[in-house]
Amino acid sequence: MQYRKLGATGLKVSEITYGSWLTFGTQVELDAAKELIERAFALGINSFDTADVYKAGEAETLLGQILPKRRRSEYILATKAFWPMSDHPTDRGLSRKHLFDSIDASLDRLHLKYVDLFYAHRFDPETPIAETCEAFDDLIRLGKILYWGTSEWTAAQIREAQTLCRAKGWHAPVVNQPYYNLLGRGIEAEILPTCLEFGMGTANFSPLAQGVLSGKYSKGAIPTGARGGDPTMNMWMKDHLSNADILDRVDRIATIAAKYRRSISQIALAWVLNNPGISSVIVGASTVAQLEENAGASGLKLEPADIAQLDMWFPRT
Repeated sequence: MQYRKLGATGLKVSEITYGSWLTFGTQVELDAAKELIERAFALGINSFDTADVYKAGEAETLLGQILPKRRRSEYILATKAFWPMSDHPTDRGLSRKHLFDSIDASLDRLHLKYVDLFYAHRFDPETPIAETCEAFDDLIRLGKILYWGTSEWTAAQIREAQTLCRAKGWHAPVVNQPYYNLLGRGIEAEILPTCLEFGMGTANFSPLAQGVLSGKYSKGAIPTGARGGDPTMNMWMKDHLSNADILDRVDRIATIAAKYRRSISQIALAWVLNNPGISSVIVGASTVAQLEENAGASGLKLEPADIAQLDMWFPRT
């Protein structure tokens, strides 16, 4: 496992982060979660990602039964706040109240004194950005979080937060968590350059497009038990799975994979990691075998000609 600094910070994260979206509390319960987390540590993964909204707090609860048994200095944990956690009007968004209430609830579920990273899970147009930025700064000063970040913010929103924090002497966001993969390259135009400008790291989610870029859906076939066949989890991938052109292009990655004696998944992950500004890719493996395969992408350097070929097959649109 290789490690990279999270943007301009001194925090070193594993190139592969293990995430709990769509898995913990859904595909993975406690016994399997314990096995996966133990294997993650054995593979050198030191970075874990969750959110309060994942399975309405169940993902955090599962992690809270596992991670606190490890030395706190051994791992980096990220969680998030924004999405509604109940029907109450104050139990959502990025207001000062909700951020304070949310981190306290997350720490209770996680059985931890602090989290390393706390993300604004989306931008909140109903809350003044100054209120949000100052609240994150105060949470850092209180020791409940060490760093904060953004997720799915626009370049303009990131720039506004950075400019405001620097002017006020507040802790600025150090990392962005966007959707990014061979099939979704939208951040390359403005968001990724903005993050690089301000020294922010990028820890992207869905580097395999929820599994479409794994190659296991060749010709549209859906293996038994795969996420793509579950209507409760495939809403973000079903359009890709019904697109024969996309699936054909994914199959072509096998020619590059064979050259490196790697899998299609590993090539797709390595392509992300070969891009400037990427600190870590967040994978959501539901089995030990998948996690091991994903971890095998760390340190894989693709030759310029192969990157160019992938860029040709999966152009930025």
